[in-house]
Amino acid sequence: MSKSFELITMMPIGFVSSTIKAPQDDIWGGLVSRIDLDPARFSSQSLAGLQEFSHVQALFHLHLVSEDTVVTGSRHPRGRADWPEVGIFAQRGKNRPNKIGLSTCRLVRVEGVSLAVANLDAIDGTPVLDIKPYIIEFGPAGEVKQPAWATELMTGYFGKAT
Repeated sequence: MSKSFELITMMPIGFVSSTIKAPQDDIWGGLVSRIDLDPARFSSQSLAGLQEFSHVQALFHLHLVSEDTVVTGSRHPRGRADWPEVGIFAQRGKNRPNKIGLSTCRLVRVEGVSLAVANLDAIDGTPVLDIKPYIIEFGPAGEVKQPAWATELMTGYFGKAT
């Protein structure tokens, strides 16, 4: 069976509402944002049972990333030459080929067709593509490891030392 690279079109399920209006790093700790679903397509039934989970995963479109800044090869994370040059798929930078972001967020509350979440690193107006409950069994099995530069990069990202 041959594979074909075809255009995929998606409609946002909702949008982020946040006090953060422009892309930034290291400011997300303690921030509570809202994800408002499209009330024309979804009702409170769409979120029924979600409040039983402590965390959700939000998949979103990094809509302010311009095509001319997208990286398909390697780069130094955050442009820091003291960190190794690694491929775009070995980092979580926003300048990704499909401009897709993923955050695991603490679920604060569900209200109608909106949910309040903590540690969502998406700015105001970001289109949300999907929301899934975080289920422990989908988490990694066995030892989890990462390079020292990634740990250093994340120090302070959510407002506290990691």
